Amino acid sequence: MIVISNAVSLHDDEVELSGIRAQGAGGQNVNKVSSAIHLRFDIAASSLPEFYKERLLALKDRRISKDGVIVIKAQQHRSQDLNREDAIQRLVELIRTVTVVQKVRRPTKPTKGSQRRRLDGKKQRGATKALRGRVAD
Repeated sequence: MIVISNAVSLHDDEVELSGIRAQGAGGQNVNKVSSAIHLRFDIAASSLPEFYKERLLALKDRRISKDGVIVIKAQQHRSQDLNREDAIQRLVELIRTVTVVQKVRRPTKPTKGSQRRRLDGKKQRGATKALRGRVAD
């Protein structure tokens, strides 16, 4: 059971984990051991609430395919167990990001006092620079 929040959790059979060979340097061991993990999670076929599914499918994330499948490749660690935990943790973090609702930004206008202070500062700076010119005889 993968816990997303207090009310939402996923069954283990909804997440497809497969071992693959990791890329990069690693010596002789890398050629014979499948230590990397390929995680696949079908959003539409999952038991997630509709709110989560809609928000996940609306995300512009390269890990989500056009078919609505999240694909995560974990190969940070040398052991398969650590890579499995890493892939599941990254899936949970991705799902949790859609639960956060952004605050609506309301545009504001600067106050009269702040506008006056800004213009006074610009005038003062301009006067200082004007004094740096050549001295007239």
